Formats: sequence, structure tokens, C-alpha cells
Amino acid sequence: MKATTHTPLKTISPQTASAHLSNQDAMILDVRTVLEFSGQQVPGSLNLPLDQLSPASLRQHLGKQTPTQILIMCQSGNRACKAAEILNNDPAWQVQVIEGGLNQWQANGLPVDKKASVMSLERQVRIAAGLLILTGIGLARWVHPWGIGLSGFVGAGLVFAGITDTCGMGMLLAKAPWNRRTSRPSACAINP
Repeated sequence: MKATTHTPLKTISPQTASAHLSNQDAMILDVRTVLEFSGQQVPGSLNLPLDQLSPASLRQHLGKQTPTQILIMCQSGNRACKAAEILNNDPAWQVQVIEGGLNQWQANGLPVDKKASVMSLERQVRIAAGLLILTGIGLARWVHPWGIGLSGFVGAGLVFAGITDTCGMGMLLAKAPWNRRTSRPSACAINP
């Protein structure tokens, strides 16, 4: 059996990433949902949600443009790390994760296009988890005592998500219709 080599993840500060964008061989790949991206984005970035990302899908979205440096961004950095693991061993490009994601980018005063007020996936998860816990408590109180099992299940899921840094509810919500709007292709996927 052939051993696979794994290249360690490289990170880049938002300020350094912004400076690299003047280089035609660098681009930002935003792996947030289409809905999150449509609400606010770094000018010129390409959106390819994490659940649709593969080296082949990235090549398809890039078309004839072939940047050698892919700077990956999400809201806070977690999804970007997962995206980097997917793309990391492809020799076609150098992959770096923008530290702190869009949150840190904005905190550093770097440019962001805001188009519409949208709810982040993280916020959707918190709302859904809270509603499910309250529903479980309500079921236990007014329908059947075993309704508390729903609250326990959600609580266990949140603990698992915290320990593994993997959120099943987030992955499920990312596939929801309101998070799957189609995006208009940008004429400037790579900054000139």
C-alpha cells in the first residue's frame, strides 16, 4: 500500500493576504455558503462552498484562469482549514488559510462588499439547536417525559461538535434551500 504524504496547513494573515492580491497569481477562495457569500464578500473572491469543493470542481470554476496561490477564507477559519486539507496535496497551486477568516479580515479594516443582510451558518446552528432543545423540553413537559431525549441528543451533538470541530447540524443546514441559492459568476474571480 502506498503511503500518502500530507503537507502541513499554511496560514497567512489578512494583511499579507490583501497584499498578495495585487499579484495575478493569487486569489481568494471563499468556502462559505452561497447565501453567506452573497451577503458580504472580499471584492474579487471566488465562492465555492465547502460541501461542493474538490480539486476538480475548483479547476472547473477557475476555467482558463490558473492562479498558483489559493488563499482560502471562510467566516472564522474552521471551514477554510477543511478546504485546505482537500486542496493541499494538489501540486497545481499553493494553498494558504487566511487566519481568522472574514471576521479577522473585517476587524483589520480590509475591504468587504456588503450586499444584503444574511444570517451566518454559525448563527443558524445556534438558533436550530436552541429551538430543538426547547422543543424537547416542551415535549417532556406537556406530551411525554421521553421528549427530553431530544434535548439530550442535541446537547450530546453540541459536545461532539466541540470536541471534534465537526458540526453535523451545520453541514445539514448548509444544504438547506435558503443556503443553496445560485451565485452569479463574477467577472473578476481573480484580481488583475
